[in-house]
Amino acid sequence: MPNDVKPFLWLLKLGALANVYFLVSALGIPADDAETSLVVSGSVLFAVSAWRCVFPNRYEGNVVLHDNVMSSAFVTRVLATFSEVAYVYFFAYALSLMNSGQAAWIDAVAIGMVAAAGVSQCFVWTAILTGRYRLYVYEEIGWFLLFAGHTAGCAWLLAQGPAHEAVATLLWIGVVFGAGYLPWQLFHLRFLVRNANEQDAGGGSALAEADIGQRVRGALFERRRSTASEDWGGIIGVTWMACYWVFVIPVWMHVILQTIGFH
Repeated sequence: MPNDVKPFLWLLKLGALANVYFLVSALGIPADDAETSLVVSGSVLFAVSAWRCVFPNRYEGNVVLHDNVMSSAFVTRVLATFSEVAYVYFFAYALSLMNSGQAAWIDAVAIGMVAAAGVSQCFVWTAILTGRYRLYVYEEIGWFLLFAGHTAGCAWLLAQGPAHEAVATLLWIGVVFGAGYLPWQLFHLRFLVRNANEQDAGGGSALAEADIGQRVRGALFERRRSTASEDWGGIIGVTWMACYWVFVIPVWMHVILQTIGFH
C-alpha cells in the first residue's frame, strides 16, 4: 500500500460523475411507473456519495483532502446519516419486494435492517461527540448484523427458485456481496478494536471526557489536511471508500432500480 493516497483521493472525483449519472437515471424513471420508495432512497444515496467523492473526510482525526467547511466531519456526518438510513431502507424494501410475502421472517429481517441502521447512527454520532473510538466498533457490528440478515434472506429466496431470471440475478448479487463483505467486515472490526484498545491504553478515556460542545466545534471547524495512507485508514479505508461511494453500493443500487424499480 503506498504511503500517500493523494492520487486515489483525486480519482474519487470521477466517482462523483458516476453517482450523478445514477441519480439522473433514477429520477428519469417515469413517476407513474416508479417504485417511489426505491427511487427516493436511492437518489439520496447517489447524491450524498457524489458529495463525499468530491469532499472526502475521515471522522477519526477530522482528516480531509480539502480544507473547507464542506469537508467538515459534522456536515459529512449529517449527510451520511440520511444517506445510510436511506440506502439500508432501499435494500430492505427491495428484499421485501423480492420476497413477495413468501416468508414472514424475511420481512422481519427487512424491518430489523432499518432498525439496526438507526441504532448504528446513534453509536457513530456518540463516538464523534465523545471521542470514544470503541463506539465505532458497536456501530460496525450493526452493519455486520444487518447485512448478515440480508444475505441470509437472499440465499433463502434463491434456494426457493425465483420465478423471474432478473430477480434471481439480484439475489445472486446479494449473496455474492455478503460472501465478500461479511469476512471483510470482520477484518474491519478487528482494526477498529485495535484502534479502541490503543486509545484506552494511551489514556483516551480522559480525552473522551472533553466537553461535547467543544467536540461539536471541532467536528465543524477543525480539519487536518492530509493524504497520508495511515491517516485515511490504509488499505481498509481506501477499499471502504471506493466500494461504498463508487464501485459496489451505488452500482448495485442502480442495477436494482433498473430491474425492479418499476411497478
